Amino acid sequence: MESKVSEGGLNVTLTIRLLMHGKEVGSIIGKKGETVKKMREESGARINISEGNCPERIVTITGPTDAIFKAFAMIAYKFEEDITNSMSNSTATSKPPVTLRLVVPASQCGSLIGKGGSKIKEIRESTGAQVQVAGDMLPNSTERAVTISGTPDAIIQCVKQICVVMLESPPKGATIPYRPKPASTPVIFAGGQAYTIQGQYAIPHPDQLTKLHQLAMQQTPFTPLGQTTPAFPGEKLPLHSSEEAQNLMGQSSGLDASPPASTHELTIPNDLIGCIIGRQGTKINEIRQMSGAQIKIANATEGSSERQITITGTPANISLAQYLINASSADPDPHGRNTFPA
Repeated sequence: MESKVSEGGLNVTLTIRLLMHGKEVGSIIGKKGETVKKMREESGARINISEGNCPERIVTITGPTDAIFKAFAMIAYKFEEDITNSMSNSTATSKPPVTLRLVVPASQCGSLIGKGGSKIKEIRESTGAQVQVAGDMLPNSTERAVTISGTPDAIIQCVKQICVVMLESPPKGATIPYRPKPASTPVIFAGGQAYTIQGQYAIPHPDQLTKLHQLAMQQTPFTPLGQTTPAFPGEKLPLHSSEEAQNLMGQSSGLDASPPASTHELTIPNDLIGCIIGRQGTKINEIRQMSGAQIKIANATEGSSERQITITGTPANISLAQYLINASSADPDPHGRNTFPA
């Protein structure tokens, strides 16, 4: 299968899209764009990074398959280097895996998962990488996130196999690409006044938000900062209260307008579910407490090698829960009940 991609597929031009956080993008770009320039020159692939003041950015890699694999190898090794550097300044003992998020048309995800999860299981077992296909499509798109984690070598082998699937099963119909939304300014309410956070300072917000806040105070039961309240009457935009804002405002009482709760689904192999639940449910309870999300694990279904996990909460809760679940599934169970598949 590998030779088919590396030899027979040289003339095939592919486009792979990656979803990255701002910090990851900064690492890929490097000082004055030197790192990405080097990656473009050495791999021969076109690497484009979406513009905009967004917490997430899309990195598009286009080129012959061999150029794409070289670019992926360079990105994976760069991320591993970042992890190694960050560990030298921390007390963490276990090294977290390198994680990349691909953005794949939903119409191709069925081929990637395979009948009864057979294809994704085969990819996991033959590469040693963890692969998870998100249950939901990314907002306002027909694409899903596919998360790959493991060693750089495992990730490169995994990407090769995913490329084979994508070449063999082209997308069906039109694809609406995912476009990350710009970051909205965090808003905090305190003492009957609305503030926005700019850098290190809380700036009083224009009158309309203050009036909205006062209206909400009249109609919503008073809640201390940091707890969730119902959405404002007539207010469509989710307003965010950030940790930075809470630190700036200290203990001053106010109203925290949290983003509306949403639901996200994951599939986890049966052989890793024990790592996530922990002995007598200790690990999953810890993940629930740390993330603030509701997490439900579906019962095992006969003939299926995977279990469905449903996470409900704010986008921040869900992201943290996903990170903690991934971290748990990547480590052997401390009690020796399950070990990470070789």
